[in-house]
Amino acid sequence: MVEQNPNPIIMKQIRIFIASLLLLTAGMAGCASRTGTNETPKPAVVYMTRDISPAGLDAVYEALGREAKGKVAVKISTGEPGGNHYLKPELIGGLVKKVGGTIVECNTAYGGGRAATADHLKAAEAHGFTAIAPVDIMDADGETALPVTGGKHLKEDFVGSHFPDYDFTVVLSHFKGHAMGGFGGALKNISIGIASSAGKAWIHTAGKTKTDLWNNLPEQDAFLESMAEAAKAVADHCGENIIYINVMNNLSVDCDCDAHPAAPQMGDIGILASLDPVALDQACVDLVYASEDPGKVHLIERMESRHGIRTVEHAAEIGVGTREYELVMLDEKPAEE
Repeated sequence: MVEQNPNPIIMKQIRIFIASLLLLTAGMAGCASRTGTNETPKPAVVYMTRDISPAGLDAVYEALGREAKGKVAVKISTGEPGGNHYLKPELIGGLVKKVGGTIVECNTAYGGGRAATADHLKAAEAHGFTAIAPVDIMDADGETALPVTGGKHLKEDFVGSHFPDYDFTVVLSHFKGHAMGGFGGALKNISIGIASSAGKAWIHTAGKTKTDLWNNLPEQDAFLESMAEAAKAVADHCGENIIYINVMNNLSVDCDCDAHPAAPQMGDIGILASLDPVALDQACVDLVYASEDPGKVHLIERMESRHGIRTVEHAAEIGVGTREYELVMLDEKPAEE
C-alpha cells in the first residue's frame, strides 16, 4: 500500500488557522499530523512573548527550564558590515551576561567583511558585540567533523574546531528571510552558522565540495535538506546541552549576511523559544502566515519561492525534532474565575 501524504495546501491552511487561534487565545495547539498515519507525534512546547526587549528575552529563557551551565557558547550572527538588522547588543547583552556566555561565530564562505578571522572580529567589534562578551571565531584554527546520521546528502558536518570546547550552546537566532534558504531561523543558525567556512560550502553544495561553492550548487531541495542534515549533526552532538531562541523582528526578506538587506515590510512579531529547533522554526513560519500585516506577502514570497519549508520538513523526517507544537504565550494573564 502506498502511503499518502497530506495535501500541502490544505496543511498550510490548517497551520495558518491554528497559529491565528493561538495568537488570539494563547491556548495550546499543534499542527495536524504530517506523517500519513494515525499516529500524532508528541508536540514540542514553544514559548512566546510579544515583548521584544531584554526582559522578554530573559522570560523565554527562564520558561525553557534548562539552565545554561559550564562553558557557554551563544551562537548569533554578528551581521555583515553594512547591514543593520542583526540582533543588537543592547537586546541580547543581558542574557549573554546572565549565562556567562561567549559569542561564537564562524567565517563566511562567500567573501565579504567576515571571510577572514581578523576582519570578522573587527565586524563584531564595530557592531558592539565585543563590548558585551568575548567573541570566538570558532574556525580561526580550522575545523572538525561531526557525524551525520540518517542523511541522504551528508555523512559529515564540518564545524569550527573550537565548537567542541563548549559545554552548552544557546542558539540565539534572528528569524528573517534569506536569499538562498527562503528564511533563516534556528536550523540555519546551527547548520550554516556553526559550520566552518569550508563547511558552509560543503552544505551549500550538498556534500560535493568544500572549496568551489559557486560552480557546484545543487538543485534547491538538496541544499535545503543538507542544511537539515548539518543541523542534526550539531543537535546530536549537543544532546540536552542546547536551547533555541528565535527573535522575530526586523523581518526583512534578506539575511543578516547581506551587506545591503531590503528594509522590513512587515511589523515585528515577538520572541519564541523551544528545546526543539524544528518546532520553533515551524511556529515562526506559521506566525508569519497568520499575521494580519499585509506586508507579510513579501516574506511569504521569499519563503515559498525558495521552498524554504523543505528544511523544516527534512529535519523532522530525519529526527531533529517535530513539526507538532504547543504555543504557550507568556504575556497572557490567567483568566479570572
